[in-house]
Amino acid sequence: MKQHGLIMLIGVSLGLCNAALAEDEADNGAMSKAQATSIDQDMRLIPAGEFIRGSNKVEETNSAGEFGNAKPWYLDEHPEHSVFLNDFYIDEHEVTNGQFREFVGQGKYKPLQYWVTNGYILSLRRDKLAAVPVEKLRRLAVKVFRLDIDTREMTKPALLDVIDKRLAYMDWLPVVYVNWHDAKAYCEWRGKRLPTEAEWEKSIRGKDGFEFAWGNQWAYGQSNTGEELWDDGVAPVGSYQGDVSPFGVLDMSGNVSEWTADWYQSYPESDYTSKDFGEHYKVVKGAAWGGEGHYALKLFQRGAYRYNLKPESQHEDLGFRCAMDVKVAQAE
Repeated sequence: MKQHGLIMLIGVSLGLCNAALAEDEADNGAMSKAQATSIDQDMRLIPAGEFIRGSNKVEETNSAGEFGNAKPWYLDEHPEHSVFLNDFYIDEHEVTNGQFREFVGQGKYKPLQYWVTNGYILSLRRDKLAAVPVEKLRRLAVKVFRLDIDTREMTKPALLDVIDKRLAYMDWLPVVYVNWHDAKAYCEWRGKRLPTEAEWEKSIRGKDGFEFAWGNQWAYGQSNTGEELWDDGVAPVGSYQGDVSPFGVLDMSGNVSEWTADWYQSYPESDYTSKDFGEHYKVVKGAAWGGEGHYALKLFQRGAYRYNLKPESQHEDLGFRCAMDVKVAQAE
C-alpha cells in the first residue's frame, strides 16, 4: 500500500494520468491511423508457399496430468497437415513497452495498469521528473524501480540519470499484461493486424515444419523460458540470438507467449474434440519465461504447441506482435 501510494502521489504531481494525456491531446492533436501506418524496418517478409502445420505426436506418459495441465498434450495439434499461405509481413520481435507507449501518448489509448506499479508510466513524463524532490526520487529509485543501489547520498542529477537509464531499458522489454483487445487495437493503429495462428506457426517453423525456431533438436539456453533469471522475468527483445526462426523472426520460442487473431478451433480432419473449441478462447502461441504458472518445458517451445485463453486475459508473460498483408504494404 505504501508503494502504491507513492506512485499515485508522484503520478498526480506530474500529471501522468488523465490530465497528462489530455495535455498531450491539446498539444499534439490526434494521430490518425494513416499517420501511424508504416512498414517497420523490423518486419520480416514470409514468402508465399506451403508449410507443415500441427503434429502427429502422442503423449506416451501422463506428463500433462503430472504438471497439472488440464488440456491433453499434442491432441489439439492433430493431424499434421500442409497449409498454403500467401506472403505476409510479421514483426521481427514482440511489441515493446516503448512502442506501446507511443500508442498511449499519440493514439490516446489508456495506459496499462502495470505501468503504474513498476513505474514505467513515468516514461510519459520524463521531462517532469526534475521537479520531483530529491527524497522522493530516492524512494522512487528503490521502492518502485527496485534499483539495487544506495541512494542516501546520491544527488538529484545522479538519481535522474539512473532512473532514466532504467526507463530506457524498460523501453525494450516486451509489453505484457495486454489482453487480446489491447493487442488488436495497437496493431490496427499501426495499420497492421494480429497474425493468424497459421501465419504465426509458419513464421517460427519455416517451410519444413521445424519443431523449434532453430531446428528439430531442443537446446538449453536458446530462448528465455525461465532457465535464466531476469529481474523483470522478460528479457529485452532480441537478447537470445539462438531464438531465431528460418525467416529471421526473433523470440518466438521464449520470452512471452503471444496472441493470435484466431479463435481456438479444431484442425481440419482432426478427430479430437474439446469443450473449449468455438468462439470462446483465442489461440496463444509461443513459450514464455515462466510467469503465471507456466513451466520451462521444451513442449511449450515447440512451434506446433497451442494454448487458449479468453480474450480478456492478462498475464505477466503474455504479449504480442503484429502482421501485415503484403498488398497493404505495397499500397503505401
